[in-house]
Amino acid sequence: MKTTKPYAWVPSLYLGEALPYTAVMLLSVIMFKEFGLTDGEITVYTGWLGLPWVIKPIWSPIIDNMKTKRWWILSMQFVMGVALGLVAFTLPTSFWLQGSLALFMVIAFASSTHDISADGFYIIGLEDREQELYVGVRNTFYRIGMVIGQGGLVMLVGAMQNGFFGSALAGSATPWMTAFLILGGLMVLLSLYHSRMLPDVEHGVVNDTFDVKVQAQEFVNTLKVFLTKPHLISAVAFILLFRLPEGLLTKIVPLFLTRSKAEGGLELSNVDFGFISGTLGVIGLLAGGIIGGWAVSKWGLKRCLWPLVLSITVPDVVYVYLSSVPTDNLWIIGSCLCFEQIGYGLGFAAYTLFLVTFSRGERSTSVFSICTAGQYLGGVMLPGMVSGLISENIGYQSFFILIMALCLVTFAVTAWAKIE
Repeated sequence: MKTTKPYAWVPSLYLGEALPYTAVMLLSVIMFKEFGLTDGEITVYTGWLGLPWVIKPIWSPIIDNMKTKRWWILSMQFVMGVALGLVAFTLPTSFWLQGSLALFMVIAFASSTHDISADGFYIIGLEDREQELYVGVRNTFYRIGMVIGQGGLVMLVGAMQNGFFGSALAGSATPWMTAFLILGGLMVLLSLYHSRMLPDVEHGVVNDTFDVKVQAQEFVNTLKVFLTKPHLISAVAFILLFRLPEGLLTKIVPLFLTRSKAEGGLELSNVDFGFISGTLGVIGLLAGGIIGGWAVSKWGLKRCLWPLVLSITVPDVVYVYLSSVPTDNLWIIGSCLCFEQIGYGLGFAAYTLFLVTFSRGERSTSVFSICTAGQYLGGVMLPGMVSGLISENIGYQSFFILIMALCLVTFAVTAWAKIE
């Protein structure tokens, strides 16, 4: 029986979903840059960290059939907290790269497992009316988690590097050790908090059996449903390639903004980058998502599709401008980044609704998980891995011009897609 009000656990649950993802996908990029890795090395190494989100459909049945979702949430939050703390202690060692990458992969698998459990718990822990009521709350606190990780912690690292807390804490590894220790502590505290506040909606039932043959057959049946969907080829092309330009940009933009001017970057300090990316950028993304969702709900996906497609592609031109006319003006840089993120939020709303629409029908939840796996593969992991190798060889300005040319791929798969 539920005894805890949703407002006591929904915000903290999605805060805990955002923090480790931000650590793996963004903090690692900035840290590795400061530790001397090239763009190509950074994107290849960190690109692999997206693998757990790509293969989520393979082990999500295990989470659904073994233990309870509450157990998985508490366990994964504790594991992520310990692993984030251990990252801090690897940084001063001679094996910092191998050690941190191994721990980041553990965190990535735990984070994707936590995502499955948290989303499932949200559905079974709330009534239908409550799910609708709290959807804005969960999205808002996920963004707050991004602001903390992508903005606050990067700014803290920058402040420590500038000697704000004393010269003893300004060493190359110490600020990053502090950031990861804080993140680890937050995740452990969230695990302890949720052990008291998450309601026992599964009534203490613990499943300890997992029939591999049954689950394999279930996956095969889901795959059959997916493969017999109408307009499959055009839909798969849309899922894999719609976000190609953004997938290439994601890891390069932080590097471009923080690399020295001699390397072709804008040479932002960590304090400035944390403020611009973690606050203005996230606010823009949130605003774009809200406006895009409202527009689609009012006029429908078919009428809104092309305006939203233009929103996610055309604003990428701001990086061509910033790389062609370098500036130290933080307001110009911040406005450009915010404008691009608003456009991304608008376009991503249309992309998400396409996945939902395509997944409707038999086994809709399982089909949707396959679609989101394709989204991570084509829109995050593979483009992210090669983006640094491309930018290294042609330079940031030519890289951003290439991104604008690749927007034609987004236009092509959109024109080919069939919107019901």
